[in-house]
Amino acid sequence: MRAQDEAVLAERRARIEARLDPRWQVEMAEPILAGTNLRYEMAARVQAIPCGGIGLMHELVRTLRLPESIDEHVHVFKKHFPYHESDHVLNLAYNVLAGGTRLKDLERLRTNEGYLDTLGCRRIPDPTTAGDFLRRFAAADVLDLMTGINDTRVRVWKKLPRAQRKLALIDADGTLAPTTGECKEGMDISYKGTWGYAPLIVSLANTQEVLFTSNRPGNAPSHSGAADYLDAAIALVREGGFKQVRMRGDTDFALTRHFDRWDADGVECVFGIDAHPAFIERAHALPEAAWKQLRRPVAGPRGLRRRPVNIKEQIVAERGYTTLVLEEEHVAEFAYTPTHSRTTYRMIVLRKTIRGEQHQEYLFTEVRYLFYVTNVGKKKLSPARVVFEANARCHQENLIEQLKNGVQALRMPADGLVANWVYLVIASLAWNLKAWLAIAVGWRRGHELRRMEYRRFLHSVMLLPCQVVQTARRLVLRLLTYSPWAAVLLEGVPRFRHWRAA
Repeated sequence: MRAQDEAVLAERRARIEARLDPRWQVEMAEPILAGTNLRYEMAARVQAIPCGGIGLMHELVRTLRLPESIDEHVHVFKKHFPYHESDHVLNLAYNVLAGGTRLKDLERLRTNEGYLDTLGCRRIPDPTTAGDFLRRFAAADVLDLMTGINDTRVRVWKKLPRAQRKLALIDADGTLAPTTGECKEGMDISYKGTWGYAPLIVSLANTQEVLFTSNRPGNAPSHSGAADYLDAAIALVREGGFKQVRMRGDTDFALTRHFDRWDADGVECVFGIDAHPAFIERAHALPEAAWKQLRRPVAGPRGLRRRPVNIKEQIVAERGYTTLVLEEEHVAEFAYTPTHSRTTYRMIVLRKTIRGEQHQEYLFTEVRYLFYVTNVGKKKLSPARVVFEANARCHQENLIEQLKNGVQALRMPADGLVANWVYLVIASLAWNLKAWLAIAVGWRRGHELRRMEYRRFLHSVMLLPCQVVQTARRLVLRLLTYSPWAAVLLEGVPRFRHWRAA
C-alpha cells in the first residue's frame, strides 16, 4: 500500500471513529436526521461504479488464469462473435458479486461505462444472450466447466499452509430448490409436496468451498449420484496437496456398498446411519458399563452476559404443551459389518434420555438412539469425538443457506434442468471466489473473510463505491468512502500482480 493511501485511510478511520464516538451525547432540540441543501447533477467527465471490489476480483481471476482454464475445457461455441465461454461465465459470476440476484440485473452493469472500463471490455452480454448461453450446455459440458474451475482451485490450494492441508473434510448433502414455474424441464414434486429441483452439493469444510454440484429432479433421493461426485472430490483434494481425506454425511450418504472400496483407498468416513430395529436391539443389549456420559463443549465464554428470559419456554408452559427436555446423553460402540462389506467398522451409538413435561410437571421418560458408522480408529477419534465430527457436518447447512438466500444460486432462472445446473455452478463460483480471496489475502484477514456471510461480504468488500479515473497508462479506482476492509482492495491488486510476474 502506498504511504499516501495509508495516510488517507488512517485519516478517514479517525474521522469516522470521532463521529461515532459513543461519549458524544448532546440533547438535540430537533431530530438528528436534519437533511441538507442538496441537488442532483449529471457528471460530465467523472465515471463511478457502486461495486469497487469487482476490480480486485478481476485481478484475482486474471492472476489465477481462470479465463484460460475455462476456455480450455468448455467449448459450446463454434465461433466467438465476440464473446468467449469465459466471458459469459465471468459475466454471470460478476453479476452475483455485484449484488445481482437475477439475469435482468446484467442490464444495470452493461450500461455502466465505469464498470466496463474496470473490466477492460467494450461491452458484456445482455440478459437474453446470457440465458441463451446457459441453454447451450449439455450435461458433459457442465462437467467440463467444473473441471476448468477445479484446475484453478488446485492452484489456489497451493497457497494454503501445509498445516491446513493435512486433512480434507468433504461434506455432501442434498437440498431442495422450489420453483413456481410450470414449464421448467426436469422439475418434479419433492417429498415435501413442493415442485422444483433437488441439487446435490459437495463441499470442502476447510475453506467453505463448493467442489461439485449436480442438479436433479425434485423427487430424486438425496444420495442419487453422490458416490461418483464423492470419488471426484477425493481425487481433487489429493491433487490439491491434502494428505488425508475424510468424508462426512447424514444417513442418506451412508453408502455401505462403497465402504470397503473407500476404506482400502485410505479414505476416512464418518456417516450417520438409520436407526434400524436391529441396531436398536444391539444397543439395548450393551452392558451399562459400556456407556460413557457425553459432555459437549461449552460454546463461548460464560459469565460475560446474563442469559435473557426464554419467552418461548414461558408460552409453552402457560399453554400446557408437552415439552421434551434433554436430560443426559451417553455414547457406546460395537462392531458392525454391512451387508455389502467384508470389513468390520465401528458403530457409535448416541443414547439420548429425554424427559417429557407438561405445565413443568413430569410426564414420562423416553430414550432415543442415533447411530454413526466410521472407519477411523479409536485412538484417532473416540466415540464422543465421532459424534462431534458428525455434528460438525451441520456447518454445511449454513453454506447451503448462503447459496440459497445470499448468493441466490438456487433461483433456477432458466427453463431447463441442465441450464439451471450451469447457473448453479457459475453462481457457486462467485461464492468460491470469496473463499479464494480469503486464501489469497493471508490468515489474519482471510480467516474473517472466510467466515463472513455473503451479504456482509458484499457490503464490506464488493459494494464500495469508486471513482473511475482514466490516465495515460492505467485505470485508477479511487475509493470514495471509508471501510475497515478498504486495505484489502488497496493491498490486493499489487499483491496479485506480483504473483503474476513471479
